[in-house]
Amino acid sequence: MSLKDFFLSKQFVKNLAFAAIIAVGGIMILLIWMNFYTRHGQARPVPNFVGLTMEQTTKLARKNKLRYQIIDSIYTTEVPRGCIAEQNPKPGFKVKKWRNIVLTINAFHPEMVAMPNLVDLPLRQAKALVESSGLELGLLKYRPDLSINVVIDQQYSGKDISAGDSIQKGSVIDLVLGKGLSNQVTPIPDLLGMRLEPAKNRILEYSLNLGSFVYDKTIINSSDTVNAFVYKQIPEYKNNATLQLGKVIYLWLTVDSSKLSADSSRVATDTIPALTTSEN
Repeated sequence: MSLKDFFLSKQFVKNLAFAAIIAVGGIMILLIWMNFYTRHGQARPVPNFVGLTMEQTTKLARKNKLRYQIIDSIYTTEVPRGCIAEQNPKPGFKVKKWRNIVLTINAFHPEMVAMPNLVDLPLRQAKALVESSGLELGLLKYRPDLSINVVIDQQYSGKDISAGDSIQKGSVIDLVLGKGLSNQVTPIPDLLGMRLEPAKNRILEYSLNLGSFVYDKTIINSSDTVNAFVYKQIPEYKNNATLQLGKVIYLWLTVDSSKLSADSSRVATDTIPALTTSEN
């Protein structure tokens, strides 16, 4: 039989058709298996685990046919101790059944850090060291001393704290600074138009304290809080007006630009002048 006759024979055509059916069937079976294995179209939103206890987390994961894994612990005051502090993927993100959700738990005990030695440091350097150590700068207290704006003492909750002492991360540290042997004063900074964090830093740079701050009725959500700016301060900024070191400034914030007068709708950009001595 010639090659041409072989390809045109009924037996060859029958075998070819049979092979094609097997190939098509195999592909269909593979697609069906892949669809089942990948659970195509079965994605579901991830529930919110933040704030839940481990028992609640286990129940919620089972209910939603998900798995979870605790990979880390942090310390935060936003959720109770021993509860879930963070999760990945975030709530609402769609995943398939039995996806592994990565969780971070809030530690039962707060993270502790060593108190740095701030004594004899200038205010600006002490502030940077406090923040880099995971602590927060609190009140600035002044007392007569040969030094000016140099740390004499460091305090926690109104009591002296020594360098190297273990202290909870995020604690507020107050500083006692020298103000010279005469009545040192500092100019009142112009804070109008500034957002809260820059205004806080400016107040500290002028060796003053933030007494308190108040948001007006235009502040509705967290975005407004971030974008709010100072529209009123007490004491008010005036040319050549001064305050004694360590005095407080009170702030009022808004997102309503109409509350700033034409001559005050700017962010203060003046440099920090040298301290002066009161003649009173």
